[in-house]
This record gives sequence, C-alpha cells and structure tokens, in this order.
Amino acid sequence: MTATAPAPSTARDRAAALLPRLALVLAALLATLFTAAAPATAHAALTASDPEEGAVVATAPAQVTLSFSEQVAMGDDSIRVLDPQGKRVDTGELRDMCSGSTVRYGTALHSGLPDGTYTVAWQAVSADSHPISGAFTFSVGAPSATNVTLPERQAGGGPVGLVYGIARYAAYAGFTVLVGGCAFVLACWRRGAAQRPLQKLVLRAWVTLTAATLVMLVLRTPYTGSGEFADAFDLGGLKAVLETKTGAALVSRLLLLGAAALFIAVLFGAYARRQAGSKVDAEGTEGTEGADGTGGADGTDKDTADLFFGLCIGGSVVAAGIAATWALSEHASTGIQTGIAMPVDILHLLAAAAWLGGLAALLVALHKVPGIERDAVRRFSRLAFGAVLVLAVSGTYQSWRQLGSWSALTGTEYGRLLLLKVGLVAVLIGIAYFSRGWTARMAEAPATEPAKAAAASGVPREAPGGVSRETPEPVSRETPASPAEDPEVPEDRERVAQLARQRAAVQNARERQARDADPHRAGLRRSVLAEAGVAVALLAVTTLLTSTEPGRAVAQETGRAAGATTAVPDRAVKITLPFDTGGTKGKGSVRLQLDPGRVGANTLHLWVESPDGNPLDIPEIKVAFTLPAKDIGPLPLVPERAGAGHWSASGVQLPLAGEWRIDVTVRTSEIDQTTVQKTVKIG
Repeated sequence: MTATAPAPSTARDRAAALLPRLALVLAALLATLFTAAAPATAHAALTASDPEEGAVVATAPAQVTLSFSEQVAMGDDSIRVLDPQGKRVDTGELRDMCSGSTVRYGTALHSGLPDGTYTVAWQAVSADSHPISGAFTFSVGAPSATNVTLPERQAGGGPVGLVYGIARYAAYAGFTVLVGGCAFVLACWRRGAAQRPLQKLVLRAWVTLTAATLVMLVLRTPYTGSGEFADAFDLGGLKAVLETKTGAALVSRLLLLGAAALFIAVLFGAYARRQAGSKVDAEGTEGTEGADGTGGADGTDKDTADLFFGLCIGGSVVAAGIAATWALSEHASTGIQTGIAMPVDILHLLAAAAWLGGLAALLVALHKVPGIERDAVRRFSRLAFGAVLVLAVSGTYQSWRQLGSWSALTGTEYGRLLLLKVGLVAVLIGIAYFSRGWTARMAEAPATEPAKAAAASGVPREAPGGVSRETPEPVSRETPASPAEDPEVPEDRERVAQLARQRAAVQNARERQARDADPHRAGLRRSVLAEAGVAVALLAVTTLLTSTEPGRAVAQETGRAAGATTAVPDRAVKITLPFDTGGTKGKGSVRLQLDPGRVGANTLHLWVESPDGNPLDIPEIKVAFTLPAKDIGPLPLVPERAGAGHWSASGVQLPLAGEWRIDVTVRTSEIDQTTVQKTVKIG
C-alpha cells in the first residue's frame, strides 16, 4: 500500500496549494508583457541643440552642436546634416566641445548653404552602454519641403537588438543561478557539492552566462551601429568595441568566468569527494551530523576546513568581480554619486543572486535529492532573510538616485516598472512566509513520521544524509567465480547492465515515493516552486529596468521637448484684446490673427473695432513679440494700414517654438494710448 499526502485542510494549506498556479499565471502574463515591449529607450538625453529643433534662422549656421545629459561616445559619422534633397552638407568631422560637466559635440557645415529645411540625424552610445539616436529639423530663411527619409528603426532595435536583449536576460539569469547555487552549497548544504542535480544546475548556469557574454561582445558593433548581423564579423568594429568601457567589461567578465570554471572544478571535484567521503564515514551513525550539514567528521578534518575557507574567499572575490562588470558599465557608473552607487549596485546584485539563485538550488534539491537535511532549508531561510534586508536598503538608494522625484514614480516607465518590481518582491516575501511555515513543520515533525511513510511505501527509512539505515547485505570478499565455475554468473554482460539499470530505476522510484509521502516536504516543495515562478518574473523586470530610461533623464528630456511642443499645430492664432486708453473713443478691441501660427514666417492681421463692432480708425498701432523662456525679444513690429480699422504685416519671423507674449500698443489720440498683452503658444 502506498501512502499518500493528506488533502489540504487548513486555510494555509489551501493557499499554498494554489500558489504554484498563481505564480505560473503571473509568469505567463509578464512574458506576454515583455514580448510586446518596444525597444529599450535611451539613458542619456539630448538636452539642447544649436540650432534648436524647429528653429528658423536668418542665415546658415557655421556648425551644428548637440548637448547631452551625460557622457556619450560619438564618432565622425555620428552627426549628419542633410539638405532638403537628402545630400550631406556637414564636413563629417566630429568636434568635441565638452567642458567640465557640459557634454557637447558638434560638426561643421559647408559654407553658402541655400534657404530651406535641413535635417540633423545623430547616433551615440550613452555612458551606461545603451545606444541612442534621434533627428530634428531646422530651417534657413524659411521652411521648405524636404525629401529626407529617416529609418524608422531606433538604435538598438531590430533583430540584432532582439538577440542582444535575449542575451542580456540570459546573462542575468546565468549569473543569478551560478552565484546563488554555489552560495547555497557553501552556506547551507555542503554535502550538496556531491549531488549531481546541483552540479548540473551550476554548470549550466556557467555555460549560459559565458555564452550570453560572448554573444553580447560579438553583437556589440551592429547593436550600437548599423543593426545588421553581417557587421558582427567586422574586426575593425570589434577592436573599437574592445576600447570602450562596455567592451572592457565584457572581456573582464569572460576572464572572471575562466576563474569561476576553476572554482567550480574544485567545488564539485576535490571538495565534493571529501564531502562524499565524510558521508560514508558517518553512515549508520546517529546524531553525529555537524551544524553545518557536513557530518561529524567534517569538524575534525583540517584540510577540508581549509579548502572550504579558500572556496568561500575565492568564490566571493570572483562573484563580486563578475557583478562589478555590470556596475562599472551600466546605470551605477553614470549620474550622481557614482562612487557610492557602484559598490551599492554590486551588493544589490550579489544579494539578489544569493536569494533567487539559492531559491533555484533549493527547488532542485527538493525535487531531485531525497536526502536534503531540514537544517539546510532552515539555513537558507536565514540566508534569504539577510539578502532581502540588503536588497531593501540598496534598492531604496538606487530608486532615489534614478528617479529623482516622487512624480517620476508614476509618471515615467522606469517608475512604473519599479513599482511592479516592488510588488513582485512583496508577493515573493508573502510566499516565503508559507515556506517558512512548512520548514518549521518539517523541523517539528516527530522522528517516527518518516519511518511510517517509508514503511508504507516499502522503502527503508533514510538516515539524515539520505543513507538507508537498514543493515546492508553482507558482501562476499572471495574471488568471484568465472562463468564456467559458477553457472549462476550471467554470461551476457548486457544482461548484467540491464539488471543494474532496472534495480536503479526501482530504487529511484521507491525513493521518490518515500519523498512524496512526506506531507511537509511536499508542501515546502509547492511553495518553493511558487517562489521560483515569481522570482523568474522578478528577474525579468529587473533586467528590463536596466534597459529603461531613468526618471532623471526623462525629466531632462521632457524639459527640452516642452520648448518645442506644438500647442496650436497648423492653425492660425486668433485672439481678441479689449483696450481702454481712457480718452474720447478710447474703448474698443483688437482682433489679432497670426497665420500659420508656427515657427518661421507668418502673416499678421489686426482689426480694431469699437464697442458696437464697427471698424475703428486710430492714429497708430504697434506690436511686439517676446519669448521670456529664451530671453528673446521684444521683437518690435509696425504693421501697415490695409483699410479702415485694418492693419497687416507679412514675413513676421518667429525663430523658436514656445510661449510667446504678444504686446499690442494702441494709441487713440496724441496723448491717449495703452498696451495690452496675451501669451500664445507657437509650434
């Protein structure tokens, strides 16, 4: 008769049974979100340009300059200026005009440019390794039609951007499982070093991280440039990448992964053999297991203790070094307080790996290894609690540094993703509460329960290390008989191997039945599976955050764009201004029309009317335009009389978009006059 776990009866049991399904649904929804996400936005922002976007200048400028919110990398072809026919009119030579905290680059223009609309297309790589690009127009003399067609694909997008993004996700996942799996073995369950499932998990994580890093290094040139896979074989481009901060970080990561391979070889080689030997020495002995889960002999083996100490120190250095390759080349390396942000980012990455990667190792152990000790689960619970504390402190600092304001928390994509991440962490902590409950139940379970479950399933009860407590059958030490001397010895070696595989399969099935018969272990396994599902979603959100424009950069870019916003597009500006000069016939109104009401040349019409709506002839009327935000103006204008109560002017030039103040001065006699004003938005 096979024992089965009792059906959930309490509210906690029922909730724990639903958690894995909820986690899978959440992971599926987030996967859909990430699949449909647009290419990642940039982290550096274009804060200013000269000429400005949409500006109309009287004469052709000698150069075009661009200013950015943080340091960027640009080449000779990074800034291109095209005339209305699409022909380049810049010299192709980049000018580095950076000074102090000002980040500015420019390119010279050929002399004698005719009137018309010119297009400026630029591309750069921000200091946090992400490619950025953009385009805008300005006009000389007056706007004109243009035949310039710019590519719709943004820098870092397209198929190359997709593959590069997948590699970034894989790199974070590989790092998390690699570091977390090794931390779980060394800090929570040293005997796990000899377990094949954990060895496979860590080795696959190392392969994933190494392969993802190689892909990112090879695709770096097309990712930041043309977006064509063929450029991945450009040796000149690869050499240029190696000279950048990102290229140096990727190469450093590969070198550290070589050191990590040596660490893994020692951990799952020499150290695992010592742990397996201590396990054999402790077979059949009750109560000899040390507090570290390595067996009683481990405390007296000085060589094993020295090896363990060396692995801890070496593993910590290698893990911190790999984490630093992200901290030194992405968000933490730019912006404010970089000296504090980079060490904090390293701690944040290590804490996340210890928690989430250790969770993956625990899940594998619960599913694949029947002999995991309950003390190991409790030790991981304490490790995870400490990691969450580090994540809370470092995450709070990073959030403040990247957002810059409370409004960015809900008003930017970065802030909304951050709120989603915080929510996932809260869900993960809530599920961890159930896991701690199952862990406590495992610790409080009477010693007779596993024996009853094992007896019901027909499997011998296991010792703390997963070793059977039944006395093994005596093994004859005599020389085995040959097939000719002993007819019972099988002659067919394949038959012998088949019987051995069958016995192993039967033994594994019995161990699995005994393991699944423990209701506390089954409950813990379900809750850890739910944690792992949410952890996958959390890791995906975290990776997406690293490729999303921070709130501070968005605020700077929005401030620049505000000046170029077209509030009244392609529509004449029409306003009415009442006036009262105080003299005889001093009351009336001025109807003003500015057509088309955009940057560049406009036509102005003014109609002066009496209070009863009839045309009112006055001695003089003057107009002035002022753009306070840019300290432009007042630009005076005296319109010509076109008829009774009607004045007009053509070719009224407004050089920039923004909120213009229009001042109209009305004189109704030799001594009576007044000035009325109105602010309008010019696009």
